[in-house]
Amino acid sequence: MKNYINIKNRKAWFNYEILEKFVAGIELYGTEIKSIRAGKISLTDSYCVLLPALGKPQKSELWVKMYIAEYTHGSYNNHEPRRERKLLLNRKEINKIARKVITTGLSIIPLRIFINDRGYAKIEVAIAQGKKKYDKRQSLKEKDDKREMARLKKVKY
Repeated sequence: MKNYINIKNRKAWFNYEILEKFVAGIELYGTEIKSIRAGKISLTDSYCVLLPALGKPQKSELWVKMYIAEYTHGSYNNHEPRRERKLLLNRKEINKIARKVITTGLSIIPLRIFINDRGYAKIEVAIAQGKKKYDKRQSLKEKDDKREMARLKKVKY
């Protein structure tokens, strides 16, 4: 099954410094996966939250809140577009993320959503640190410099 869905959160690379990445599965309804395969998803205002499991505070769970448009051919049991969806990670990975987020105050952000070779929707989340204003200016300057160098390489004298 060849499905080339690869939706990126481009603002994340500008607003955050990415420290570590994880790939997780997502718990979805049927109409949600159909909307993802149609490309009707946005990661611009999405974020991840680490919540304790009900009745078990030592076992926390990772949830993502993102926008998945309603399926156009869905019936009365269509999904809610902006609901929290559970991420499926190993216990070791969740504990590692929890340790870093709680102790150092880092953020968990979704970077991209893709469909793997087996047809499952996966999400790439990252532990990230927010950039300051001067860091953003520096990254813009580096981007402009790279573009200028590439342009000069194309021009032949």
